[in-house]
Amino acid sequence: MTPFEFALAATALLIGACIQGSLGFGLGLVGAPMLVIIDPTLVPSVVLAVGTPLTYLVAYRERKALDVRPVSWAIGGRIPGTVLGTMAVVAFGTSTLAALFAGSVLLAVVLSVIGLSVEPSRGSLLTAGFFSGLMGTATSVGGPPMALLFQRREGPELRASLAAFMAFGATLSIAVLAIAGQFEGRHVKVTLALAPAVLSGFVLSSWTNRFLDRGHTRQAVLVFATLSALSILVRQVW
Repeated sequence: MTPFEFALAATALLIGACIQGSLGFGLGLVGAPMLVIIDPTLVPSVVLAVGTPLTYLVAYRERKALDVRPVSWAIGGRIPGTVLGTMAVVAFGTSTLAALFAGSVLLAVVLSVIGLSVEPSRGSLLTAGFFSGLMGTATSVGGPPMALLFQRREGPELRASLAAFMAFGATLSIAVLAIAGQFEGRHVKVTLALAPAVLSGFVLSSWTNRFLDRGHTRQAVLVFATLSALSILVRQVW
């Protein structure tokens, strides 16, 4: 990675971390496409690795708004989704999976806009957790399914729920990818080099939160869920 490429990657991850610190997801939306352009072998491993500490930081900051019960049900779905996602990446690659995931997210956004959004329940939490595990492990963009499910919740609860869920999920994904030989020493070096940019984005999110919490959280979730799906499709075409 040249110094210029490193600067581009760091800037993308800083912006993505700021978005994730504000909405509970978004690091992969901005960071993954840039890393794919620079070096496709860095995705999803490096994005997941730099994002893992970020999820713990957001969860700790919003801990007062955290309801553990719905998160635990979503985690129950994330585990099999992560395992199957890893098997799919090793066996088939990400192109077909990515297109299916992106189409599903776009459909969910359309249904939400016309008023058919789903409220969190045991069944919907398990389902969203499962698809988040699949998407996160295969494409590094796993936040949209859960974000769409919690889109009508207040900003602090949305961020706390997504951060706690993704902290577990990202840790699990990295562990499974490492076992499968998809997270190696060079990935660790790049992760450590880019970590300060992610931390800076988290710090900046303390200010952007104030704007979103004035009634703009749901609109932001729908916009960034759409952008996440489109970014996945663009990456496959690229």
